[in-house]
Amino acid sequence: MSSLAFMRATLGPVLRLMFRPQVEGAENIPGTGPVILAGNHLTFIDSLILPVCCERPVYFIGKDEYVTGKGIKGRAMAWFFRGAGMIPVDRDGGRGGVAALMTGRRVLEEGKVFSIYPEGTRSPDGRLYRGRTGIARLTLMTGAPVVPFAVIGTDKIQPGGKGMPRPGKVTVRFGEPMEFSRYDGMDRDRYVLRAVTDSVMTEVMRLSGQEYVDMYATKAKAA
Repeated sequence: MSSLAFMRATLGPVLRLMFRPQVEGAENIPGTGPVILAGNHLTFIDSLILPVCCERPVYFIGKDEYVTGKGIKGRAMAWFFRGAGMIPVDRDGGRGGVAALMTGRRVLEEGKVFSIYPEGTRSPDGRLYRGRTGIARLTLMTGAPVVPFAVIGTDKIQPGGKGMPRPGKVTVRFGEPMEFSRYDGMDRDRYVLRAVTDSVMTEVMRLSGQEYVDMYATKAKAA
């Protein structure tokens, strides 16, 4: 049994017991082939709850510092995050965005499910912020459909995204698959990339019910 399968079998029941996730629209995730899950990001545990709500294994990128720690604690963290489906990427370097994009492309070309938060970081105030166009490049480069999703309630059980989450109820809502084959060969057209990204974020907003802010979350955090 792989570490990912082991984590799903052991951690999954614990998360279901603690957070009682209500899943809507799981049938919208194709049973085979590459799929991009694109949704909102309220708190750290979003990435732990989302895979519990999917039949297929879900992969996502995370900071490489989560798996490079030393000693027993460092090894335990590395085992945990890799087992949860995280692929470590140095996102702080000058080419961090390119590395993240290429990692996602590799996962999709292997026919797997790749999860991404187009906002690029956790929402600072519970609102939905402008999406970055990496999501558009991924779907146009690979042809993988995008399934928009919304995680609702995690900001209530882990306020501020820090500390130990408390038991509560969350909802994970999946929308219908979106495909953008009409834009084949246009993955470098910035107007197309923005249009695709905005259409995905519109669906995420509809699913989540969040107020939309037309600025990047990183800019809001820096203000």
